Amino acid sequence: MNTKIPPTLIIGIAGGTGSGKTTIARRIVATLPEKRAILLDHDSYYRDQSHLPLEERIKVNFDHPDALENELLIEHVKRLKTGHGIEKPVYDFTTHTRKPETLTVAWAPVVVVEGILILADPRVRAQMDIKVFVDTDADIRAFRRIRRDMRERGRTFDSIRNQYYSTVRTMHLQFVEPSKRWADIIIPEGGHNEVALEMVIGRLQGFLDS
Repeated sequence: MNTKIPPTLIIGIAGGTGSGKTTIARRIVATLPEKRAILLDHDSYYRDQSHLPLEERIKVNFDHPDALENELLIEHVKRLKTGHGIEKPVYDFTTHTRKPETLTVAWAPVVVVEGILILADPRVRAQMDIKVFVDTDADIRAFRRIRRDMRERGRTFDSIRNQYYSTVRTMHLQFVEPSKRWADIIIPEGGHNEVALEMVIGRLQGFLDS
């Protein structure tokens, strides 16, 4: 007897660091009915750096596509598409290592995948049914990143500033900004664009109601 695979819609939300993409992703999941949408953050799929001494880990370019284990992300997205749950990795941003425990994520009909490089890798991009790029001015993004990394990731201002000028800005121009061309929808000004957010949520709600 064949088991019918439930319909699943994958929406990818990309944009520069601090653009507001995480805010949009979380609001989508919170607005849709409970257990009908889940969030996969690309940051959870950073490669484990425990094989390196701590002083070498902090030198890794975490804004380059190679820093992320896209193969595992793709595997998880494909598994969700077949109606199965996954064990999402948990990343420790203070030590730049993966924690031994994982987070169980149950299947839901809407899967929101967010991260700065979601649209930069054609293999990841191919898994997305709807591709969104959040477009926010560079100065606003920089201030948001500083606030986030100091509050949530235990970073110092000096380390954030050094990383921004050494890799973040360069990688944004090389990989993130060009990926905008692949977006189906471009949302200016991040999570404050209520009209765009309502349009996206309306599209997803229509899918759930169909």
